[in-house]
Amino acid sequence: MSTVIYPSPIFGPVHSRRLGVSLGINLLPADGKVCTFDCIYCECGFNAERRPKLPMPTRDKVRHALEERLQRMQAEGPTPDVLTFAGNGEPTAHPHFPEIIDDTLSLRDKYFPEAKVSVLCNSTRVTVPAVREALMRVDNAIMKLDTVDADYIRLLDRPTGHYEVNEIIGALKLMQGKLIIQTMFLKGHSENGHDMDNTTDRYVLPWIEAVKQIAPRQVMIYTIDRETPDLNLQKASPEELDRIVALLQREGILATASY
Repeated sequence: MSTVIYPSPIFGPVHSRRLGVSLGINLLPADGKVCTFDCIYCECGFNAERRPKLPMPTRDKVRHALEERLQRMQAEGPTPDVLTFAGNGEPTAHPHFPEIIDDTLSLRDKYFPEAKVSVLCNSTRVTVPAVREALMRVDNAIMKLDTVDADYIRLLDRPTGHYEVNEIIGALKLMQGKLIIQTMFLKGHSENGHDMDNTTDRYVLPWIEAVKQIAPRQVMIYTIDRETPDLNLQKASPEELDRIVALLQREGILATASY
């Protein structure tokens, strides 16, 4: 299984198919995964196979490492398009996530004021007011909502704790449009034999209704791009993704697809 564990607290820059030249900020341990989901498509692998022994980096360590890298990029290049919170799990799981966001915005303004700050978030902690307010301060809060079907969520995203999709939708609505919804569409079967195709109207139409309630400024849909820990999954086709984009656009929602 060729899944990926990222350095911590800084990695890259890498070229993101959605964001451009992206400097990664990983608030999770460098030797494993910490996540409130255990997605069967996660490029970092299953949680049980990636238990870390190292701690999360401290706020000070993140700030110093980020400033050092930004100084080097200012001197040597490349110029980042975006500073992206991503890496080995869920960034909002860090206990000092709001404070680290403020540090990052300050350093961005000092070294690369044109760069955006993005957070790839699975939305599980958006119900926490301090986390939600921090997400609303960044340029791109990219919030996951793979489906609104509770049974499918348990098969695909596999929350590790309490997760009620209507509570998540309600908290996303409180972000007042200051977010991007990100959704994974895929096909194939799970290791347990469940049909994982969420490109059909059974899943797409109720999801669109939820997106309309949330009223994000944009929707990004995508499909698997790397090897997944569940080897039976398959990419959704460009035609299937384009159909979903067209349905969103028909509702007046700005949407893009990554194939």
